[in-house]
Amino acid sequence: MPIKIPDSLPATAVLESENIFVMTEYRALHQDIRPLSVLILNLMPTKIVTETQILRKLSNTPMQIEVELLRTASYQSQHTDEDHLASFYTTFDQVKDRNFDGMIITGAPVENLEFDQVDYWPELCEIMAWTRTHVHSTLHICWGAQAGLYFHHGIQKRSLPRKLFGVYEHQVLKPSSPLFRGFDDRFYAPHSRYTEVWESDIRSTPGLELIATSPQAGVYAVKTEDSRQFFVMGHPEYDADTLAREYWRDVNKGLDIAVPAHYFPGDDPHQAPVVRWRSAGQLLYTNWLNYYVYQTTPYDLKQL
Repeated sequence: MPIKIPDSLPATAVLESENIFVMTEYRALHQDIRPLSVLILNLMPTKIVTETQILRKLSNTPMQIEVELLRTASYQSQHTDEDHLASFYTTFDQVKDRNFDGMIITGAPVENLEFDQVDYWPELCEIMAWTRTHVHSTLHICWGAQAGLYFHHGIQKRSLPRKLFGVYEHQVLKPSSPLFRGFDDRFYAPHSRYTEVWESDIRSTPGLELIATSPQAGVYAVKTEDSRQFFVMGHPEYDADTLAREYWRDVNKGLDIAVPAHYFPGDDPHQAPVVRWRSAGQLLYTNWLNYYVYQTTPYDLKQL
């Protein structure tokens, strides 16, 4: 899929170097098709890294996508240059009167806080309520998935005794789900979190479908019956070295952090990690875009 993003966005050069089809604005304007309009609410502190990871996953299906980046106005990022945010990000007030085919709400390193203790929680609630009427299908990732399940369905997140950190095996519970079309019966995905949601809470909530789990990592993927909301607990978009960088960051801070499970050969952090989740992660984003956004969104977004 060609993705239409600003020529000067840092991710552009990275993606082009990987032979990923990044479309110029000129070419996009001269194609006689309507691009999918996808909004990414980036809650991660390292915004440029997260932008690049997600844009990489959005780049491999037949449709053109016009991506817009959204940030919270109620919290000022401490890890991303203000010039970058001003150049490439918008705020909710600037988009709230528009409709979008799809939206992605990322994770954030705030899972040890109660939801209402998060600085931008009221703004996030306003955005999530808005998605019900202005977005055709929304994909929530990691803490964003926990926040979405709590806001939309009243499901509490639960603290883990120790950080869930590593690459874990998962199983598809509903092989007929288009979200997992092309997946193996067992697949891998990275996790990095201190909280979880319980399978029993998902199964007892009307309108939700549990579609993938892990014996070690628990609930992985949940959707609403109308396919308007998806909740994925891991990070299928992570780069090969993301967990390694998180591990060494915490080691250098003197934190008590375990080596990421099932990641480094022989659990030796001095070895290069083995990537086992890339193809499954690509398929998940591609299938969501194809089957739950492109195939079902109205041509005229005003019909949402």
